[in-house]
Amino acid sequence: MPSSKQISAAYRLARSDYTDVGVDTEAAIKQALSIPISLHCWQADDVRGLETPRDGLDSGGIMATGSHFGRARNGDEMRADLDVVLKLLPGRQRVNLHAFYAETGTEVVDRDELEPAHFANWLGWAQARKIGLDFNPTYFAHPKAASGFTLAHADKSIRRFWIDHGRSCRRIAQYFAKKLGSPCVINHWIPDGAKDAPADRWAPRERLVESFDAIFADRSINRKLCIDAVEGKLFGLGSEDYVVGSQEFYSGYAQSRGLVLCLDLGHYHPTESVADKVSALMQFHPRVLLHTSRPVRWDSDHVVILDDAVRNLFLEIARGDAWDRVFVALDFFDASINRLGAYLVGARATRQAILLGLLDPSERLRAAESAGCGHERLALMELAKSLPWGAVWNELCARSGVPAGAGWLAEVARYERDVLAKR
Repeated sequence: MPSSKQISAAYRLARSDYTDVGVDTEAAIKQALSIPISLHCWQADDVRGLETPRDGLDSGGIMATGSHFGRARNGDEMRADLDVVLKLLPGRQRVNLHAFYAETGTEVVDRDELEPAHFANWLGWAQARKIGLDFNPTYFAHPKAASGFTLAHADKSIRRFWIDHGRSCRRIAQYFAKKLGSPCVINHWIPDGAKDAPADRWAPRERLVESFDAIFADRSINRKLCIDAVEGKLFGLGSEDYVVGSQEFYSGYAQSRGLVLCLDLGHYHPTESVADKVSALMQFHPRVLLHTSRPVRWDSDHVVILDDAVRNLFLEIARGDAWDRVFVALDFFDASINRLGAYLVGARATRQAILLGLLDPSERLRAAESAGCGHERLALMELAKSLPWGAVWNELCARSGVPAGAGWLAEVARYERDVLAKR
């Protein structure tokens, strides 16, 4: 781990290098620290949830693989793990909850009956740490989702159950927003689809429109407090051939209903560039929710790293100066490694990508392109790759009071030895 003197000396040199290409590193650090990243609670317990009883948890096309020791077994352990993560991360964070992390004790409360009181522990924890909460209805891992259909189900009573669940979740999200003084982004993803070719692709999508319209018709919800997003997908486990809520479906639905469109890095064909979609979709969508994830050979939700997909995504946001039009959240789950380490690698990589976007010499690049100097534009793009951004990152961490470099590994090792290994 570099010393404070080494960090300061390296930063002074880096700042000079960036000044030469017209980049203000001080402004970049300040803005990179101000952008909130929403940490997903489900990495802590391998997407198991806290419901009583735990029926139907294997349904819904979501699976965390691996058997590393130390998985959080209850809400208190999840929050204790997140406390360590929050302590080691620079910048602003939020925490993102799924509905099946309600804590109801021995009482059985089905999802269509959930209320803010069932999340009192999470809310109190967030208030004490002065962080915002985001939310997600859990349209999976339930006996009424076992068929692979929820809001698009052919059975009206099944659809009604999930509609009521969605409505309950929006009330909970609004309650979080009021109590925490921060709008709550509530993201709707459903697993609905077919493993093999269906005969009718039309009717499920018609039902899905009707179901979502019923959910969003609640006029008691203030949309400035409860910010609804919808998330599409290319395919999933059990929906390999047909996904009701596809990218095209949700892009049209979100635009027509004034909702936020969610773009998940793992929900597209491997050859598609999500970064390229940003400037196209945001011509028509005022805001988007970005889920940083990492597909390997499918939507496998690997831990985010600073790969080209993540870097390019936030580079496009920076070049469009669209920071005030995006929400940033993590979405991955890996049970094969230390779960706190997974959080820290993924969250730090995401903020590093944000910083790199802000360190891009965009003005010089645009000027060269406008002047018809393609060689200059290309040369500056190549130069940007080798500029000492790592020194700027270490300075960012130092100003946040968190370890730079790999300095956080020692704290994670201590916690693993003293806490995780005893679970």
